[in-house]
Amino acid sequence: MERNLVFIRHSQSQPEVGVTAQEWQLTAEGRRRCIPLAAQLAAYNLDVIVTSTERKAIETGKLVSETLGILCRVEKNLHEHERETAPYFETNAEFQEAVGALLARPSELVFGEETGHEARKRFAIAVESVMSANPQENIGIVTHGTVLTLYVSHFTRKEIFTIWQGLGMPAIMAFSYPAMKLLAQVNKIA
Repeated sequence: MERNLVFIRHSQSQPEVGVTAQEWQLTAEGRRRCIPLAAQLAAYNLDVIVTSTERKAIETGKLVSETLGILCRVEKNLHEHERETAPYFETNAEFQEAVGALLARPSELVFGEETGHEARKRFAIAVESVMSANPQENIGIVTHGTVLTLYVSHFTRKEIFTIWQGLGMPAIMAFSYPAMKLLAQVNKIA
């Protein structure tokens, strides 16, 4: 039986120097964007929202689930590519260069604590665990841009850096499951 598996990149967050990315919270605009995000997600008849353990994902998931009137829960291993020891990038260009290197050389440890392949494998196992635990439900998973890109690039046949660059905060990539056929992609929700 095919069902909907919708990946949701978290809404707009506020980077803070000296605060790990896992603890960044949504901006006021990011919270506001969760309303049109929920409206877009209504078309997929989601039964549950599952989020990573990162604060911005949890906040996104809770706001969307409250609007849709569905359950929201947190699961481990859906978090972003592990890069707690990476420096804070002063410019967006520096950050894009680092992520570009990670996406171009996923088998190498180019920055952070795990390779792209390791991040993708961890995330794939977590997604399968979520889907197995909810065998009949349509699922929304709130996650992060880099790990999401590493995972979905295997199913979309799109150029990997282009996928990553196109994802806004928030964004949606909807698939049929288990076929993993791309149903829709909404890169920017304002």
